[in-house]
Amino acid sequence: MTAKSEELQSPPVGRQLRRGRVAVRLRFALPLLIAILVLSVLIGLYIGYQPLNLAALSSDPIARAVFFRLRMPRVLMASVVGASLAMVGAALQALFRNPLADPFTLGVSGGASLGASLAIALGLGISFAGVPIIFIAAFLGAGLSVLFVYRLAHSGSGVMLPGALLLAGVVLNLCASSGVLVIQYLANYGRALQILRWLIGSLDVVGFDLIWRMLILLIPGWLILGSYARDLHLLATGEESAASLGVGVRHTERMVFIASSLIVGVTVSVGGSIGFVGLIVPHAARILFGQDVRFLLPASFLLGAAFLVLADTLARVAISPAELPVGAITALLGGPVFLFLLRRQRRYSAM
Repeated sequence: MTAKSEELQSPPVGRQLRRGRVAVRLRFALPLLIAILVLSVLIGLYIGYQPLNLAALSSDPIARAVFFRLRMPRVLMASVVGASLAMVGAALQALFRNPLADPFTLGVSGGASLGASLAIALGLGISFAGVPIIFIAAFLGAGLSVLFVYRLAHSGSGVMLPGALLLAGVVLNLCASSGVLVIQYLANYGRALQILRWLIGSLDVVGFDLIWRMLILLIPGWLILGSYARDLHLLATGEESAASLGVGVRHTERMVFIASSLIVGVTVSVGGSIGFVGLIVPHAARILFGQDVRFLLPASFLLGAAFLVLADTLARVAISPAELPVGAITALLGGPVFLFLLRRQRRYSAM
């Protein structure tokens, strides 16, 4: 039995003390994280093709329209997408007990991309019960991807195989990418161009209408993941230890799968496949605040929002007046981090 699992099975008084310490850490760290997010938002609002002129907002209707219809919605979109992907990454890493797990490396983003590309190619821009069909298609693609990876990563005895987990995610991403290419080839020129522009990742948005529709689906997903933070914290030590402490392992897995699929489906259907946010941010949060998943989820949520706002700001100004895809920025940052973590995990596995 590991020291961590022994700690989890200590008397109730000890667990209450640990919960108290988590509450104290949250009380001191959350203001810091919120301050980082606010600073990032201010940077995103100020920096752009033309720096923000506060005096012009009150007198110039064009500057006011650019600020409230373009720049502010884009910064809010980056915050929502970054927070969502980082929170899902932290939850999946705890669930699969693998530091390399995130929506991109596990193929979840690829499945969502395939579903959304199919909806775009078929011209399904309509809504069902107020929910865009593209959201639904991306959610179904993400859900099937999570189920596929989960089934392949378990051996016949039910033991999680980390190598099979990553291999299944890589294969699924390749298959999904091939499917998207076929869809692009068969679609007409306008829709193929729309798929291509969407795939490289963009947070360009006009107004707040789309963001409100996203939040209708994202907020329930955030709340579900947050409500299972304790169970995920126990699952991070192993299924047997978690089950002995009263965690409904299969129920928790199903709920985390559903919430993760919903969140990734919505974010991918709007922003495209923005990779590695769910990989980088949870590890940064662990370095700063430790391993406790109950603290890691809200920390990743706030750091993810700040990270993607800054990455999108860099994408807007790096080659100004042109603009880089934000997915390219996150991939350039996330690729080396992924390779470093993979190398470290192999070294630890060899010990």
